[in-house]
Amino acid sequence: MRGRRVARAGTPLALALPAALAVAFLLLPLAGMVARTSWSELGTHLGSAPVREALWLSLTVSFWSLGISVVLGVPLAWVLARGAVPGKTLVRSLVLLPMVLPPTVGGVALLLGFGRKGLLGGVLEDWFGVTLPFSTAGAVVAATFVAMPFLVISLEGTLAGLDRRYEETAASLGAGPWRVFRTVTLPLVAPGLLAGAALTWARALGEFGATITFAGNLPGVTQTLPLQVYLLLQADPAAATSVSLLLLGIAMAVLIALRGRWAGGTRTPGGGTRREAAHDGGGPPTPGRPPGHPDHTPLDAPAPGGGTEEGPDAQAGPDGDGPGGGAAGDGRGTAEVPGAGQTGWSLRAELTGFNELTLDAPPGTTIAVVGPNGAGKTTLLRALLGLTDRSRATLRLGEAEVGDLPAHRRGVAWVPQDGALFPHLTAVRNTAYGLRARGVGAAEAHRVAREWLERLGVGHLAQRRPGQLSGGQAQRVALARALAVRPRLLLLDEPLAALDQTTRAQVRHALRRHLAAFDGVCLIVTHDPVEAVSLADRVLVLEGGRVVQYATPAEVTRHPRSPWVARMLGRNAWRCTVTPDGGLALPGPGRLVAADPPPAPSGGTDLPVTGGEAAGATPAAGAAEKVGTEAVGEAGAALAIFGPEAVSLHRERPSGSPRNVWPGRVREITAVGSRLRVVLGSAEVPDLVAEITPAAAVELGLAEGSAAWASVKATEVTVVRL
Repeated sequence: MRGRRVARAGTPLALALPAALAVAFLLLPLAGMVARTSWSELGTHLGSAPVREALWLSLTVSFWSLGISVVLGVPLAWVLARGAVPGKTLVRSLVLLPMVLPPTVGGVALLLGFGRKGLLGGVLEDWFGVTLPFSTAGAVVAATFVAMPFLVISLEGTLAGLDRRYEETAASLGAGPWRVFRTVTLPLVAPGLLAGAALTWARALGEFGATITFAGNLPGVTQTLPLQVYLLLQADPAAATSVSLLLLGIAMAVLIALRGRWAGGTRTPGGGTRREAAHDGGGPPTPGRPPGHPDHTPLDAPAPGGGTEEGPDAQAGPDGDGPGGGAAGDGRGTAEVPGAGQTGWSLRAELTGFNELTLDAPPGTTIAVVGPNGAGKTTLLRALLGLTDRSRATLRLGEAEVGDLPAHRRGVAWVPQDGALFPHLTAVRNTAYGLRARGVGAAEAHRVAREWLERLGVGHLAQRRPGQLSGGQAQRVALARALAVRPRLLLLDEPLAALDQTTRAQVRHALRRHLAAFDGVCLIVTHDPVEAVSLADRVLVLEGGRVVQYATPAEVTRHPRSPWVARMLGRNAWRCTVTPDGGLALPGPGRLVAADPPPAPSGGTDLPVTGGEAAGATPAAGAAEKVGTEAVGEAGAALAIFGPEAVSLHRERPSGSPRNVWPGRVREITAVGSRLRVVLGSAEVPDLVAEITPAAAVELGLAEGSAAWASVKATEVTVVRL
């Protein structure tokens, strides 16, 4: 209704009144200072020689203190936030101690530590001729002692809240720890660092108690502005008020510049959303291109490495090994990655810990990793990267053993679910990051990066930052960044999960095209059966960190060995036990009849998971499914599978040929395209899903809670031994 305001809950009086009193309590002293200031003499007071000298000394001391705090405090904050060192709680308490100590007590502690008779002061004076008490250097030490904790605490909180996938992705692209810290971590935590630095500087500028106790009050040497205020209060209170107003103005300017970042926390990348304008399926039109172009670019350009003359690999450098020559053209630069001269990279991995499996795959194989939540899919990828202690992997890529190497030297590239594009870099600089980390020159790295972006249909977005890209565009850039370094092993963690259906199909098309030319092994974690079937040569099914099935997509589709996989494929899957007479006993009172007798138990119970068959080839008999001992069920255990279209629903008990008939009640009805999916609960058998037309539902009078009968022909039931 026009003009009508939405009623909002007001602040309770029991809270509003004390809050107002608190504000008044804090505001009254400041108001008194402003009211008592002699504005006509303000310029004279602040322009006097002693005040100017004290101001210059205060700026000198505070900036020196800030520099020392940054040099010492940034590493300390990183250790507290990320380091696995003993005694972190004690160290953090030591950092906080100067913030709660009376400043004069801090000054006494400094005297006992750095004074002439202190623990270290005598050594400094005898060996180096350095005397800190009653010197400008002493004033710097005192200011640093009380101010550095502000920097450490602010930066530690920002580092702790930073999404580590950015740093882990940088390591997978070949960046060493120092480069990751310098080029990724520091830019991402810059707001928290600036906030802490501003507070540190303001605290050092206003330090009084520790300075006068440790460094004294010597004009031109240690007499900073706060000490000048202390002296003026005795001789000229009006001048003291003017100088105090100056310090108040500086403090307020710092707090206004921070805009609440200290109190409200610094927002770090990873928690926000992209711009509304850059929606999935297409960002804002690029000048000179039609609207909707970004996510509808033709993806039939040849893939790099596919043997075309235009590809990056066709332009041999001085050593004939790629652009720029030698390892640089291979995307590795001066980094020493084992097996740099090899072409085609097979995979051999043995995992222990949460994941217990052996994985073997020839070059060019794409493996889809599927399983329920908590199955160990992402843990598998992180173990192959060496980024988790939950599982450990011995890893051989081609002829090179890389399992004992750090992540940046393994030649393994990782694309997390959201791509983890570095938000402070443009698309082309993101793509060139791995090349630069491996020693490729800037010009050559950017040239190769642009070629990869063009081939993935996002070359016109090279100068945009991630926040200006849609989901599909960002995922293509992330894929280009991973492929640009030509990894030996490519790990994709649900790369299409966050995309809409149209964009997902386009990115899947681009991914399939470029994986066809990839000469290493690729592992794709997915929950989408379409992705598993269309992208993968093999499907690896995990449950509880163990292998349930490893076979071709066609075999997994025909004979899934996991109820979860069967349900993912839209099938009904019931665990059952094969009885001596060949029947199927269900967990409840019901029974299930299959037309074909259950197959005999598989004999290869101790074979490792392997992918030795050529990608896409039909495995030899008995080799399509090779599962570890943990994945094989006890004798008689089986899985009965039938599709929802095989389930018929009836108002009354049917008569005729169906041998499997059960009563039940409708639990749920959902629309799936032009058909309805009905979930029927029964006291005799597990829940089952039927798929019918809307007209059939109306004819049967189906609604949630209504009674119905279900029947399944024995010929529609497939039994898989576990």
